[in-house]
Amino acid sequence: MEDRTPVAPPHPADDVTEHVGYRLKRAAAALRGAMDKALREHGLTVPQYACLELLDERPGLSNAELARSTFVTRQSMNVVLRGLQEADLISRPATTDHGRALPAHLTERGSERLHAARSAVYAIERTMVDALPQRRLAALLADLDRMAEALGG
Repeated sequence: MEDRTPVAPPHPADDVTEHVGYRLKRAAAALRGAMDKALREHGLTVPQYACLELLDERPGLSNAELARSTFVTRQSMNVVLRGLQEADLISRPATTDHGRALPAHLTERGSERLHAARSAVYAIERTMVDALPQRRLAALLADLDRMAEALGG
């Protein structure tokens, strides 16, 4: 028989919508929706855009490194990378001399697409940040990092 003893919430809350996890998910869903819409106009998905951003900062990342950095599985990242490669936004060698990692690099076309999409994504982030008092931004970022680290992320 299941134990149905009431469980105390982690902090005072009248209902589930007042829980931190709910609010984080709501904000993440709003961000994802806004990014999906903006990136669609540039022929990109959110994972594709994230890959282009990472490859712009750190050329030569592998599938596994990109998957970890964009919070998707390696199998999903393979699909993302194939799409980017077919659109001539990234290049990867067919084979590698050592190991199995195929380093990815932005093409000129990929760099141009990233630059165009970046303006739209940064406008979304600016809208989010502008909703906060500027003096609270650094604390919010630190708090989000601490919450992720507390969960092992």
